[in-house]
Amino acid sequence: MGDIAEAEDVLQGNRRGSLAPTLIFAIVIAFQFLSRWLEHLKKKGSKSATEIQLREEIKKLMKEASILSQPATFAQAAKLRRMAVAKEKELMKYQESHKNEQKVSCELYSKVFFFVKMLTYLVLVCWFWRVPVATISEQLVQPFGKVLSWKGGGILNDNVMVIS
Repeated sequence: MGDIAEAEDVLQGNRRGSLAPTLIFAIVIAFQFLSRWLEHLKKKGSKSATEIQLREEIKKLMKEASILSQPATFAQAAKLRRMAVAKEKELMKYQESHKNEQKVSCELYSKVFFFVKMLTYLVLVCWFWRVPVATISEQLVQPFGKVLSWKGGGILNDNVMVIS
């Protein structure tokens, strides 16, 4: 009866071992995509409705000021340009405050993401400890074969067992 239990353990270990490289690879790739997505969000930022509206008002005022280029309408054009400059200052203040809010939230997301990533890697290392995730020909890793297979069963059939 003990032999049957040992055989089942070996079979379960082999199944888990064969899925180990695929699972680890998929998790690492997912973390890479998520970190690049977070970096993209940090750089890109988002345009709100208020920002879009202010930009449209600035364009409209500048367009009206350029139409009034006659000497008789110079005062009106100057007034419109001053209003456009005031709107640009308002837009800059809004963008600065919005950028600070976004920076704080992105930093929080980055910290949480880093913690989750490290915790996941730690769980994977503990779960797949002593389970070979790859086999490499001993000739390819000639001087480092024993280091790569440290506590992993050593060299088997001229292949080095690489453990996580």
